[in-house]
Amino acid sequence: MNMTEITIVFGQTESSPGCTMSHSDDSVEIKVNTVGGPLPGIECKIVDPETNEELPDGQTGEFVARGYNIMKGYYKMPAATANAIDADGWLHTGDLAMRRPDGNFKITGRIKDMIIRGGENIYPKEIEDFIYTHEKVSDVQVIGVPDKQYGEQIMACVILKEGETSTEEEIKDFVLKHMAKHKVPKYVRFVDSFPMNAAGKILKYKMVEEAVNLLNLQEAKDIETA
Repeated sequence: MNMTEITIVFGQTESSPGCTMSHSDDSVEIKVNTVGGPLPGIECKIVDPETNEELPDGQTGEFVARGYNIMKGYYKMPAATANAIDADGWLHTGDLAMRRPDGNFKITGRIKDMIIRGGENIYPKEIEDFIYTHEKVSDVQVIGVPDKQYGEQIMACVILKEGETSTEEEIKDFVLKHMAKHKVPKYVRFVDSFPMNAAGKILKYKMVEEAVNLLNLQEAKDIETA
């Protein structure tokens, strides 16, 4: 389209609405793989979701921001405001991200989608991005399903390319050969489509509900975890 100076802005309504932005003269690689660096007057960092400690470049954590752009609060909702903005003024976005050594940020997922398996934090998008490279895979979504022993287990819901066939073992072996063992899905489900809302957003919670019924995990679902 010959639109050579398109940039990307990352933020949310609570940050009015941007925190980072790429530059028009950035490389294509930066424009398509990151959301740029902090806008002027705005501080951005990556913190451990559990300890709130700042993480070094290359590590995944929660994206937080502070500056003139951050909202004062939710209208007549002090508890919700305190949950979103900490005592030091940092807005906790709920987005998982990492900062690259060049200062640009890469969004990697949402905290609510994070799988906690036996105390290990597992990021579905990392596994999705890898399974997507399989020559037979058209699309994939990774979800956490209830488990009595570990709290959650990994399930990969896979849409195969037209005319292709595969097995659970093939997908699991593909992941095991290239990723850490704890990132290998316990379950692989082959589907024709993903549940979506009217706007086309994939509804992972619906996929979890379907998996619970399909695998008879109702008892594990009712176990309270931290």
